[in-house]
Amino acid sequence: MKAIVIGGTGATGKELVAQLLEDNRFDAVTVLVRRNFFSQQAKLTEIVVDFEKLSDYKAYIQGDVAFSCLGTTLKDAGSKDAQWRVDHDYQLEFASIAKASGVESFLLLSAFGANAKSSLFYNKMKGSLEENIKKLNFTQLVILHPGGIERPDSDRKGEKAMIKLLKAFNAIGLFKRYEPLSTKRLAKAMIASYFKFKEKQKTVILKEIKEVSV
Repeated sequence: MKAIVIGGTGATGKELVAQLLEDNRFDAVTVLVRRNFFSQQAKLTEIVVDFEKLSDYKAYIQGDVAFSCLGTTLKDAGSKDAQWRVDHDYQLEFASIAKASGVESFLLLSAFGANAKSSLFYNKMKGSLEENIKKLNFTQLVILHPGGIERPDSDRKGEKAMIKLLKAFNAIGLFKRYEPLSTKRLAKAMIASYFKFKEKQKTVILKEIKEVSV
């Protein structure tokens, strides 16, 4: 079985690639990256791509299942337009090429609150991506909606403070739907969801993510 991954150098993506390489059900893993990142491994094919010209690399976007963990922050992107380009356009083009190349299953790491009609930019961006990928009609589409994501190596002070606050609230039974999960557990849930949920389109909320990642 062959998997293709974008966003593999991010916190969750790195963990996903590591778990795919350890999983005997997968005999090949292709990761599209902006620059060399991974050490050489038997099952791994790392392809350095220009995401502005992703169609030039369609020969590498082939396999049984595609995983998308790509994303950036508004601060890192520099503008809303630039963030939309990464979080929406690049992922949609990747999905479109995968579909055209015969990939039957697509796993998308999205966000809680994603809604194409939202007045909030981030939620609208994530929701718009989901709706557009749904239109591609994959045989299997699984969209994951985690609450918070606990990134062990994050240097984002605001994010760390928010995770700490959420954990404190969770401990007294508040804001459980925002309960943060480790990247290791979230990556495990992505792989498990591929094998567990066979619906044509399935949105996996936090409760189910926790259940499949134990």
